[in-house]
Amino acid sequence: MPDIAPAHVNSNGFDLDLVRKYNVPGPRYTSYPTAPLFDSAADPELLLSDIRGQHSRERQSPDRQIRQNETDALSLYIHLPFCESLCWFCACTKIITNDRSSADRYLDYLEKEIALTLPHLDPDHEIKQLHFGGGTPTFLTPDQLQRLGSILKRAFHFHPECESSVEIDPRRLSRDHVAALWQIGCNRASLGVQDNNSVVQKAVNRIQPFPLTEQAATWLREEGFHSINIDLIYGLPHQTTKTFSQTLDEVLQLTPDRFAIFSYAHVPWVNPAQTIFDKRNALPDQETKLAILEKTVTELTDRGYVYIGMDHFALEKDELAQAQKTGTLQRNFQGYSTNAGLDTLGIGMSSISQTAKTYRQNEKDLTAYCTAIDEGKVPVARGYILTEDDQIRRTTIMHLMCNGKLPFASLSAQLNIDFPEYFSESILNLQPMADDGLVKISDDEIEVTPSGRFLIRNIAMCFDAYLKKRTNRFSKTV
Repeated sequence: MPDIAPAHVNSNGFDLDLVRKYNVPGPRYTSYPTAPLFDSAADPELLLSDIRGQHSRERQSPDRQIRQNETDALSLYIHLPFCESLCWFCACTKIITNDRSSADRYLDYLEKEIALTLPHLDPDHEIKQLHFGGGTPTFLTPDQLQRLGSILKRAFHFHPECESSVEIDPRRLSRDHVAALWQIGCNRASLGVQDNNSVVQKAVNRIQPFPLTEQAATWLREEGFHSINIDLIYGLPHQTTKTFSQTLDEVLQLTPDRFAIFSYAHVPWVNPAQTIFDKRNALPDQETKLAILEKTVTELTDRGYVYIGMDHFALEKDELAQAQKTGTLQRNFQGYSTNAGLDTLGIGMSSISQTAKTYRQNEKDLTAYCTAIDEGKVPVARGYILTEDDQIRRTTIMHLMCNGKLPFASLSAQLNIDFPEYFSESILNLQPMADDGLVKISDDEIEVTPSGRFLIRNIAMCFDAYLKKRTNRFSKTV
Protein backbone atom coordinates (compact mmCIF):
# COMPACT_ATOMS: atom_id res chain seq x y z
CA MET A 1 0.00 0.00 0.00
CA PRO A 2 1.26 3.57 -0.66
CA ASP A 3 2.36 5.69 2.28
CA ILE A 4 -0.40 7.96 3.52
CA ALA A 5 0.70 11.12 5.29
CA PRO A 6 -0.89 11.80 8.69
CA ALA A 7 -3.63 14.40 8.70
CA HIS A 8 -1.32 17.01 10.23
CA VAL A 9 1.28 16.62 7.44
CA ASN A 10 0.56 18.47 4.21
CA SER A 11 1.80 17.49 0.76
CA ASN A 12 4.96 19.57 1.22
CA GLY A 13 6.02 17.67 4.32
CA PHE A 14 5.00 20.45 6.70
CA ASP A 15 4.27 18.60 9.96
CA LEU A 16 2.59 20.97 12.40
CA ASP A 17 3.06 18.68 15.40
CA LEU A 18 6.82 18.44 14.79
CA VAL A 19 7.08 22.18 14.24
CA ARG A 20 5.41 22.72 17.60
CA LYS A 21 7.80 20.25 19.24
CA TYR A 22 11.00 21.72 17.82
CA ASN A 23 10.13 25.43 17.82
CA VAL A 24 12.85 26.45 20.27
CA PRO A 25 15.40 29.30 20.26
CA GLY A 26 18.36 28.74 17.97
CA PRO A 27 20.82 30.43 15.59
CA ARG A 28 19.97 31.28 11.98
CA TYR A 29 23.41 30.17 10.77
CA THR A 30 24.09 32.97 8.35
CA SER A 31 27.60 32.24 9.58
CA TYR A 32 29.41 29.67 11.70
CA PRO A 33 30.53 30.46 14.30
CA THR A 34 27.65 32.91 14.59
CA ALA A 35 28.06 36.66 15.10
CA PRO A 36 27.60 36.67 18.93
CA LEU A 37 30.99 34.93 19.14
CA PHE A 38 32.83 37.68 17.28
CA ASP A 39 35.41 39.24 19.59
CA SER A 40 36.26 42.92 19.97
CA ALA A 41 39.77 41.83 21.02
CA ALA A 42 40.46 40.27 17.62
CA ASP A 43 43.47 41.96 15.99
CA PRO A 44 42.30 43.85 12.87
CA GLU A 45 45.72 43.37 11.29
CA LEU A 46 45.45 39.60 11.65
CA LEU A 47 41.96 39.68 10.15
CA LEU A 48 43.14 41.76 7.20
CA SER A 49 46.34 39.77 6.73
CA ASP A 50 44.21 36.74 5.93
CA ILE A 51 43.28 38.43 2.64
CA ARG A 52 46.88 39.33 1.87
CA GLY A 53 48.16 35.88 2.82
CA GLN A 54 45.54 34.09 0.78
CA HIS A 55 46.25 35.98 -2.41
CA SER A 56 50.00 35.88 -1.87
CA ARG A 57 49.77 32.10 -1.88
CA GLU A 58 47.67 32.17 -5.03
CA ARG A 59 50.29 34.21 -6.88
CA GLN A 60 52.80 31.43 -6.20
CA SER A 61 50.45 28.68 -7.28
CA PRO A 62 51.30 26.93 -10.57
CA ASP A 63 47.59 26.60 -11.36
CA ARG A 64 46.90 30.26 -10.63
CA GLN A 65 44.42 30.72 -13.46
CA ILE A 66 42.27 27.88 -12.18
CA ARG A 67 42.56 29.00 -8.56
CA GLN A 68 41.84 32.60 -9.44
CA ASN A 69 38.28 31.74 -10.32
CA GLU A 70 37.86 30.32 -6.83
CA THR A 71 39.55 33.01 -4.78
CA ASP A 72 39.62 36.36 -6.55
CA ALA A 73 35.87 36.63 -7.15
CA LEU A 74 34.07 38.49 -4.39
CA SER A 75 30.59 39.24 -3.14
CA LEU A 76 30.42 42.94 -2.23
CA TYR A 77 27.97 44.19 0.40
CA ILE A 78 27.34 47.93 0.91
CA HIS A 79 25.47 48.95 4.05
CA LEU A 80 23.35 52.11 3.70
CA PRO A 81 21.83 52.65 7.14
CA PHE A 82 19.36 55.52 6.71
CA CYS A 83 15.58 55.35 7.13
CA GLU A 84 13.04 58.17 7.36
CA SER A 85 10.96 56.40 10.02
CA LEU A 86 11.34 53.50 12.42
CA CYS A 87 9.48 50.26 11.76
CA TRP A 88 8.98 48.95 15.28
CA PHE A 89 9.69 45.32 14.37
CA CYS A 90 13.09 46.08 12.81
CA ALA A 91 16.33 44.95 14.51
CA CYS A 92 18.66 46.09 11.70
CA THR A 93 21.44 48.65 12.16
CA LYS A 94 19.83 51.89 11.03
CA ILE A 95 19.85 55.66 11.47
CA ILE A 96 16.49 57.46 11.52
CA THR A 97 16.67 60.88 9.84
CA ASN A 98 15.10 63.07 7.17
CA ASP A 99 18.36 64.87 6.44
CA ARG A 100 19.47 63.80 2.95
CA SER A 101 22.80 65.60 3.38
CA SER A 102 23.73 62.94 5.95
CA ALA A 103 23.92 60.50 3.05
CA ASP A 104 26.44 62.75 1.26
CA ARG A 105 28.68 62.71 4.32
CA TYR A 106 28.27 58.96 4.62
CA LEU A 107 29.27 58.47 0.98
CA ASP A 108 32.43 60.47 1.71
CA TYR A 109 33.34 57.93 4.37
CA LEU A 110 32.40 54.94 2.20
CA GLU A 111 34.82 56.21 -0.40
CA LYS A 112 37.56 56.64 2.22
CA GLU A 113 36.92 53.15 3.64
CA ILE A 114 37.18 51.63 0.19
CA ALA A 115 40.50 53.42 -0.37
CA LEU A 116 41.80 52.00 2.93
CA THR A 117 40.59 48.50 2.04
CA LEU A 118 41.81 48.21 -1.57
CA PRO A 119 45.50 47.66 -0.69
CA HIS A 120 44.45 44.48 1.13
CA LEU A 121 42.74 43.01 -1.96
CA ASP A 122 44.31 41.17 -4.86
CA PRO A 123 44.51 43.67 -7.75
CA ASP A 124 42.94 40.99 -9.97
CA HIS A 125 39.81 40.75 -7.83
CA GLU A 126 36.44 40.63 -9.58
CA ILE A 127 33.04 41.42 -8.09
CA LYS A 128 30.51 38.75 -9.08
CA GLN A 129 27.80 39.80 -6.63
CA LEU A 130 26.81 43.19 -5.26
CA HIS A 131 24.15 43.87 -2.68
CA PHE A 132 22.95 47.20 -1.33
CA GLY A 133 21.36 46.70 2.08
CA GLY A 134 20.20 48.82 4.94
CA GLY A 135 18.49 50.65 6.37
CA THR A 136 16.85 51.80 3.20
CA PRO A 137 19.17 52.21 0.21
CA THR A 138 16.48 54.20 -1.58
CA PHE A 139 16.74 56.82 1.16
CA LEU A 140 19.53 58.13 -1.09
CA THR A 141 18.43 60.52 -3.84
CA PRO A 142 18.91 59.42 -7.47
CA ASP A 143 21.95 61.72 -7.71
CA GLN A 144 23.44 60.20 -4.55
CA LEU A 145 22.88 56.72 -5.96
CA GLN A 146 24.66 57.76 -9.15
CA ARG A 147 27.56 59.03 -7.07
CA LEU A 148 27.72 55.75 -5.16
CA GLY A 149 27.80 53.84 -8.43
CA SER A 150 30.68 55.97 -9.68
CA ILE A 151 32.65 55.39 -6.46
CA LEU A 152 32.27 51.64 -6.81
CA LYS A 153 33.09 51.50 -10.52
CA ARG A 154 36.30 53.47 -9.98
CA ALA A 155 37.41 51.17 -7.18
CA PHE A 156 36.38 47.65 -8.17
CA HIS A 157 36.48 45.33 -11.17
CA PHE A 158 33.00 44.02 -11.92
CA HIS A 159 32.21 40.78 -13.71
CA PRO A 160 30.26 41.47 -16.93
CA GLU A 161 27.35 39.44 -15.57
CA CYS A 162 27.54 40.65 -11.98
CA GLU A 163 24.39 39.87 -9.99
CA SER A 164 23.54 43.22 -8.41
CA SER A 165 20.65 43.54 -5.98
CA VAL A 166 19.15 46.31 -3.89
CA GLU A 167 16.67 46.50 -1.02
CA ILE A 168 13.84 48.92 -1.79
CA ASP A 169 11.24 50.65 0.34
CA PRO A 170 8.30 51.29 -2.03
CA ARG A 171 7.21 54.21 0.17
CA ARG A 172 10.41 56.09 -0.70
CA LEU A 173 10.70 55.21 -4.38
CA SER A 174 10.41 57.43 -7.46
CA ARG A 175 10.73 56.56 -11.13
CA ASP A 176 14.06 58.43 -11.11
CA HIS A 177 15.30 56.17 -8.31
CA VAL A 178 14.61 53.12 -10.46
CA ALA A 179 16.43 54.63 -13.45
CA ALA A 180 19.44 55.52 -11.29
CA LEU A 181 19.61 52.03 -9.79
CA TRP A 182 19.55 50.48 -13.25
CA GLN A 183 22.24 52.85 -14.48
CA ILE A 184 24.61 51.87 -11.67
CA GLY A 185 24.18 48.19 -12.52
CA CYS A 186 21.36 46.91 -10.32
CA ASN A 187 19.37 44.12 -11.95
CA ARG A 188 17.60 42.57 -8.96
CA ALA A 189 15.39 44.19 -6.37
CA SER A 190 13.88 43.18 -3.05
CA LEU A 191 10.72 45.04 -2.07
CA GLY A 192 10.04 45.44 1.63
CA VAL A 193 6.32 44.81 2.16
CA GLN A 194 5.93 42.78 5.40
CA ASP A 195 2.10 42.97 5.40
CA ASN A 196 -0.61 44.78 3.42
CA ASN A 197 -3.22 44.89 6.15
CA SER A 198 -3.81 48.46 7.34
CA VAL A 199 -4.34 47.45 10.99
CA VAL A 200 -1.06 45.52 11.03
CA GLN A 201 0.74 48.35 9.26
CA LYS A 202 -0.42 50.87 11.82
CA ALA A 203 0.60 48.57 14.67
CA VAL A 204 4.19 48.32 13.36
CA ASN A 205 4.46 51.97 12.25
CA ARG A 206 4.81 51.18 8.55
CA ILE A 207 1.94 52.52 6.42
CA GLN A 208 2.34 51.16 2.90
CA PRO A 209 -0.81 50.80 0.76
CA PHE A 210 -0.55 47.97 -1.77
CA PRO A 211 -0.72 50.30 -4.83
CA LEU A 212 2.72 51.64 -3.82
CA THR A 213 4.17 48.13 -3.95
CA GLU A 214 2.41 47.44 -7.24
CA GLN A 215 3.75 50.68 -8.72
CA ALA A 216 7.30 49.83 -7.61
CA ALA A 217 7.16 46.39 -9.23
CA THR A 218 5.82 47.89 -12.46
CA TRP A 219 8.58 50.50 -12.63
CA LEU A 220 11.29 47.92 -11.97
CA ARG A 221 10.08 45.61 -14.72
CA GLU A 222 9.70 48.49 -17.17
CA GLU A 223 13.30 49.51 -16.48
CA GLY A 224 14.60 45.99 -17.14
CA PHE A 225 15.11 44.43 -13.70
CA HIS A 226 14.94 40.70 -14.25
CA SER A 227 14.22 39.54 -10.70
CA ILE A 228 11.93 40.88 -7.98
CA ASN A 229 11.77 39.54 -4.44
CA ILE A 230 9.02 40.31 -1.94
CA ASP A 231 9.78 40.43 1.79
CA LEU A 232 6.96 39.45 4.14
CA ILE A 233 6.94 38.83 7.91
CA TYR A 234 4.58 36.51 9.78
CA GLY A 235 4.00 36.83 13.51
CA LEU A 236 3.42 40.61 13.53
CA PRO A 237 0.77 42.26 15.74
CA HIS A 238 -2.87 41.58 14.83
CA GLN A 239 -2.03 39.13 12.02
CA THR A 240 -4.40 36.22 11.46
CA THR A 241 -4.38 33.44 8.90
CA LYS A 242 -7.12 35.30 7.02
CA THR A 243 -5.40 38.69 6.91
CA PHE A 244 -2.02 37.23 5.96
CA SER A 245 -3.62 35.11 3.25
CA GLN A 246 -5.14 38.28 1.80
CA THR A 247 -1.70 39.91 1.76
CA LEU A 248 -0.27 36.86 0.02
CA ASP A 249 -3.04 36.86 -2.59
CA GLU A 250 -2.37 40.52 -3.36
CA VAL A 251 1.40 40.26 -3.75
CA LEU A 252 1.07 37.07 -5.82
CA GLN A 253 -0.67 39.24 -8.43
CA LEU A 254 2.76 40.77 -9.01
CA THR A 255 4.29 37.34 -9.79
CA PRO A 256 7.52 37.98 -7.90
CA ASP A 257 10.42 35.71 -8.78
CA ARG A 258 11.25 35.13 -5.13
CA PHE A 259 9.77 35.45 -1.68
CA ALA A 260 11.56 35.93 1.63
CA ILE A 261 8.95 35.21 4.29
CA PHE A 262 10.52 35.77 7.67
CA SER A 263 9.36 34.71 11.07
CA TYR A 264 9.09 37.82 13.22
CA ALA A 265 11.94 37.64 15.71
CA HIS A 266 10.78 39.10 19.01
CA VAL A 267 14.10 40.17 20.53
CA PRO A 268 13.37 43.29 22.66
CA TRP A 269 16.73 42.82 24.39
CA VAL A 270 18.28 43.65 20.98
CA ASN A 271 15.65 46.06 19.71
CA PRO A 272 13.99 47.98 22.57
CA ALA A 273 11.33 49.39 20.20
CA GLN A 274 9.75 45.94 20.16
CA THR A 275 8.72 46.32 23.81
CA ILE A 276 5.74 48.29 22.53
CA PHE A 277 4.28 45.01 21.25
CA ASP A 278 4.51 43.47 24.72
CA LYS A 279 2.78 46.48 26.25
CA ARG A 280 -0.08 46.25 23.78
CA ASN A 281 -0.29 42.44 23.97
CA ALA A 282 -0.93 42.38 20.23
CA LEU A 283 1.35 39.59 19.00
CA PRO A 284 -0.41 36.47 17.67
CA ASP A 285 0.02 33.35 19.77
CA GLN A 286 2.26 30.52 18.61
CA GLU A 287 -0.60 28.45 17.19
CA THR A 288 -1.78 31.36 15.02
CA LYS A 289 1.75 32.05 13.86
CA LEU A 290 2.34 28.42 12.89
CA ALA A 291 -1.02 28.26 11.12
CA ILE A 292 -0.02 31.31 9.07
CA LEU A 293 3.22 29.59 8.10
CA GLU A 294 1.51 26.34 7.17
CA LYS A 295 -1.03 28.09 4.95
CA THR A 296 1.71 30.21 3.34
CA VAL A 297 3.86 27.20 2.48
CA THR A 298 0.90 25.41 0.94
CA GLU A 299 -0.22 28.45 -1.05
CA LEU A 300 3.21 29.23 -2.48
CA THR A 301 4.13 25.68 -3.43
CA ASP A 302 0.71 25.23 -5.02
CA ARG A 303 1.43 28.36 -7.07
CA GLY A 304 4.71 27.01 -8.47
CA TYR A 305 7.25 28.29 -5.95
CA VAL A 306 10.06 26.01 -4.78
CA TYR A 307 10.86 25.97 -1.07
CA ILE A 308 14.57 26.81 -0.95
CA GLY A 309 14.85 26.65 2.82
CA MET A 310 14.53 28.90 5.84
CA ASP A 311 12.19 31.67 4.68
CA HIS A 312 13.10 31.56 0.98
CA PHE A 313 10.91 30.56 -1.97
CA ALA A 314 11.64 30.94 -5.69
CA LEU A 315 10.02 30.15 -8.99
CA GLU A 316 11.52 27.01 -10.51
CA LYS A 317 13.17 28.96 -13.33
CA ASP A 318 14.81 31.43 -10.94
CA GLU A 319 18.58 31.26 -10.42
CA LEU A 320 18.10 30.54 -6.71
CA ALA A 321 16.09 27.40 -7.44
CA GLN A 322 18.60 26.43 -10.13
CA ALA A 323 21.49 26.94 -7.71
CA GLN A 324 19.76 24.62 -5.25
CA LYS A 325 19.58 21.95 -7.97
CA THR A 326 23.19 22.33 -9.09
CA GLY A 327 24.73 22.55 -5.62
CA THR A 328 25.91 26.15 -6.01
CA LEU A 329 23.57 27.57 -3.38
CA GLN A 330 25.25 29.45 -0.54
CA ARG A 331 24.20 31.00 2.73
CA ASN A 332 25.60 34.32 3.92
CA PHE A 333 24.56 37.31 6.00
CA GLN A 334 21.87 38.22 3.45
CA GLY A 335 20.33 34.73 3.58
CA TYR A 336 20.39 32.24 0.70
CA SER A 337 22.24 33.28 -2.42
CA THR A 338 23.88 31.88 -5.54
CA ASN A 339 27.60 31.47 -6.29
CA ALA A 340 28.74 29.29 -3.40
CA GLY A 341 32.26 29.85 -2.15
CA LEU A 342 32.63 33.57 -2.72
CA ASP A 343 34.38 35.61 -0.06
CA THR A 344 32.27 38.55 1.12
CA LEU A 345 33.62 42.08 1.41
CA GLY A 346 31.45 44.33 3.57
CA ILE A 347 31.69 48.12 3.27
CA GLY A 348 29.91 50.57 5.57
CA MET A 349 29.04 50.72 9.25
CA SER A 350 28.14 47.33 10.82
CA SER A 351 28.89 45.41 7.61
CA ILE A 352 30.45 41.96 7.92
CA SER A 353 33.21 40.52 5.73
CA GLN A 354 33.99 36.84 5.38
CA THR A 355 36.99 34.90 4.10
CA ALA A 356 37.84 31.21 4.32
CA LYS A 357 39.37 31.69 7.76
CA THR A 358 37.96 34.91 9.20
CA TYR A 359 34.99 37.14 9.88
CA ARG A 360 35.31 40.84 10.61
CA GLN A 361 32.61 43.38 11.39
CA ASN A 362 32.84 47.14 11.06
CA GLU A 363 31.94 49.59 13.79
CA LYS A 364 28.14 49.66 14.33
CA ASP A 365 28.15 53.20 15.72
CA LEU A 366 28.40 55.92 13.07
CA THR A 367 30.69 58.16 15.12
CA ALA A 368 33.07 55.29 15.90
CA TYR A 369 33.00 54.23 12.25
CA CYS A 370 33.91 57.72 11.02
CA THR A 371 36.55 58.25 13.72
CA ALA A 372 38.39 55.08 12.75
CA ILE A 373 38.45 56.13 9.10
CA ASP A 374 39.61 59.63 9.99
CA GLU A 375 42.52 57.96 11.82
CA GLY A 376 43.42 56.06 8.67
CA LYS A 377 42.16 52.70 9.94
CA VAL A 378 39.91 50.15 8.30
CA PRO A 379 36.96 50.48 10.74
CA VAL A 380 36.99 46.93 12.11
CA ALA A 381 35.28 46.64 15.51
CA ARG A 382 35.39 42.90 16.11
CA GLY A 383 36.07 39.66 14.35
CA TYR A 384 36.81 35.99 14.54
CA ILE A 385 39.60 33.71 13.32
CA LEU A 386 38.29 30.21 12.64
CA THR A 387 40.01 27.18 14.11
CA GLU A 388 40.38 24.04 12.02
CA ASP A 389 37.37 22.57 13.82
CA ASP A 390 35.38 25.75 13.10
CA GLN A 391 36.15 25.44 9.40
CA ILE A 392 35.10 21.79 9.34
CA ARG A 393 31.85 22.52 11.14
CA ARG A 394 31.12 25.61 9.01
CA THR A 395 31.46 23.58 5.82
CA THR A 396 29.25 20.87 7.29
CA ILE A 397 26.52 23.21 8.52
CA MET A 398 26.44 25.26 5.32
CA HIS A 399 26.38 22.09 3.20
CA LEU A 400 23.44 20.87 5.27
CA MET A 401 21.59 24.21 5.08
CA CYS A 402 22.04 24.51 1.31
CA ASN A 403 21.93 20.93 0.04
CA GLY A 404 19.82 19.09 2.61
CA LYS A 405 22.21 16.17 2.91
CA LEU A 406 25.65 15.23 4.20
CA PRO A 407 27.33 12.57 2.01
CA PHE A 408 30.00 10.96 4.18
CA ALA A 409 32.50 9.92 1.50
CA SER A 410 32.76 13.25 -0.34
CA LEU A 411 32.81 15.32 2.85
CA SER A 412 35.44 13.03 4.37
CA ALA A 413 37.64 13.62 1.32
CA GLN A 414 36.93 17.37 1.20
CA LEU A 415 37.59 17.93 4.91
CA ASN A 416 40.33 15.31 5.33
CA ILE A 417 38.50 13.56 8.16
CA ASP A 418 36.55 10.38 8.76
CA PHE A 419 33.18 12.15 8.75
CA PRO A 420 31.09 9.59 10.71
CA GLU A 421 33.83 9.25 13.33
CA TYR A 422 34.50 12.99 13.63
CA PHE A 423 30.81 13.75 14.06
CA SER A 424 29.84 10.62 15.99
CA GLU A 425 28.38 12.68 18.85
CA SER A 426 26.41 14.88 16.43
CA ILE A 427 25.02 11.83 14.65
CA LEU A 428 23.99 10.38 18.02
CA ASN A 429 22.25 13.67 18.88
CA LEU A 430 20.39 13.47 15.56
CA GLN A 431 18.82 10.10 16.41
CA PRO A 432 15.68 11.55 18.07
CA MET A 433 15.15 13.65 14.94
CA ALA A 434 15.58 10.54 12.82
CA ASP A 435 12.96 8.82 14.99
CA ASP A 436 10.64 11.77 14.32
CA GLY A 437 11.23 11.56 10.57
CA LEU A 438 13.21 14.80 10.17
CA VAL A 439 16.35 13.08 8.87
CA LYS A 440 17.36 9.73 7.46
CA ILE A 441 20.68 8.35 8.68
CA SER A 442 22.32 5.60 6.64
CA ASP A 443 25.82 4.17 6.38
CA ASP A 444 26.53 6.60 3.55
CA GLU A 445 24.86 9.90 4.41
CA ILE A 446 22.50 12.00 6.43
CA GLU A 447 19.54 13.24 4.40
CA VAL A 448 16.99 15.84 5.48
CA THR A 449 13.40 14.77 4.80
CA PRO A 450 10.69 17.11 3.45
CA SER A 451 9.45 17.58 7.03
CA GLY A 452 12.98 18.24 8.22
CA ARG A 453 13.54 21.07 5.74
CA PHE A 454 11.25 23.29 7.82
CA LEU A 455 13.36 22.58 10.90
CA ILE A 456 16.79 22.81 9.31
CA ARG A 457 18.04 25.20 12.02
CA ASN A 458 17.34 22.55 14.66
CA ILE A 459 19.17 19.91 12.64
CA ALA A 460 22.16 22.20 12.14
CA MET A 461 22.31 22.85 15.88
CA CYS A 462 23.46 19.25 16.38
CA PHE A 463 26.75 20.17 14.65
CA ASP A 464 27.32 23.40 16.60
CA ALA A 465 30.16 23.07 19.10
CA TYR A 466 29.32 26.33 20.91
CA LEU A 467 25.64 26.09 21.80
CA LYS A 468 26.21 24.65 25.27
CA LYS A 469 28.71 27.41 26.07
CA ARG A 470 26.55 30.34 25.02
CA THR A 471 24.45 32.60 27.16
CA ASN A 472 23.11 34.56 24.18
CA ARG A 473 19.39 34.51 23.53
CA PHE A 474 18.13 33.61 20.06
CA SER A 475 14.83 33.89 18.25
CA LYS A 476 12.78 30.71 17.84
CA THR A 477 13.60 28.45 14.94
CA VAL A 478 10.16 28.77 13.28
